[in-house]
Amino acid sequence: MEFRILGPVQVYDECTGVLIVPSGAKQRALLGALVVKAGQVVPAERLVDELWGQCPPTNAANALQAHVARLRRLLPCGEPGSGRPHHEWLVTRPLGYALRLGDADTDAGRFRRLAAHGRELARDDPGAAAGVLRQALALWQGPALQGSGQGTICAAEAALLEENRLVALETLYDASLLAGHCHEVTGELEELVVAHPLRERFYELLMTALHRCGRQAEALGTYDRARRRLAHDLGIEPGPALRSRMESVLRRQDPAGAAEGAARAVAGPATGTGPVDEARTADDAVAGAVSVRMLGEELARLRGHVDRLTREHRELAGRLDRLTSSPVAGPRDLAS
Repeated sequence: MEFRILGPVQVYDECTGVLIVPSGAKQRALLGALVVKAGQVVPAERLVDELWGQCPPTNAANALQAHVARLRRLLPCGEPGSGRPHHEWLVTRPLGYALRLGDADTDAGRFRRLAAHGRELARDDPGAAAGVLRQALALWQGPALQGSGQGTICAAEAALLEENRLVALETLYDASLLAGHCHEVTGELEELVVAHPLRERFYELLMTALHRCGRQAEALGTYDRARRRLAHDLGIEPGPALRSRMESVLRRQDPAGAAEGAARAVAGPATGTGPVDEARTADDAVAGAVSVRMLGEELARLRGHVDRLTREHRELAGRLDRLTSSPVAGPRDLAS
């Protein structure tokens, strides 16, 4: 048996190949909460809150018992002749209910184990790490605990699992780049940037992939796209990691400049310098010009931001001086 919450809440019976899907939202919420807290007694009051929130039925305890009874009937318990030992999945305790996994597993548990193994492999064998991480991410069939309502247990676990998924994706593409697969992952990273436009790490990975594919201009354009989106949605500038990536792209060889330098080297240098030195000088000049322009633009933006904050500070200080110097500062004056 495998209890699945990386997508719709369901149970896969490996003995029969049958997929057990609770039909109602309350059943999915109940099963989802018990899977999240597997092996623990979940108080009846918490389960009532999980299923009905602020609007519980008149006799909530009886209604919860009815849902537990229906869920018990859904789960195979090992009838005689079924080829499976008897196992009671849902147990009643004085304070609530518990799901006993026994030899069963959950897809969330498998995902976490594979993701941890992938992280362990990443440093010494990034190619193998990428393969393991793809296995982990393939377990996802949709948003975690999909269709299980907005109860506190399921909502908190869904948010935690989603963050774990994003971290696993970051580790996967970091390992893929270390393994030299920049061409294979560029398109996937483009999709992730669109899907998660405020996650700077995906922009950083995309810039790295583009630059290693010889697409320096697109890598710099990705930084500019990230900067504009962060400024528009959050009112902030890119963080140190993303700025550092932009600077490293600028410091390295520009493909167009390299081709131009190589052409000059074939034609022969006009001065006494060697072809390698001349190509390097041309590349440094191109990267330096772009760097000065982009850093100048960023400095101008920061200067404008500081000027705006200074003006707002002066205005607030002036208002405060006028209020404190007034003989009587009534509530209307303070509110203005």
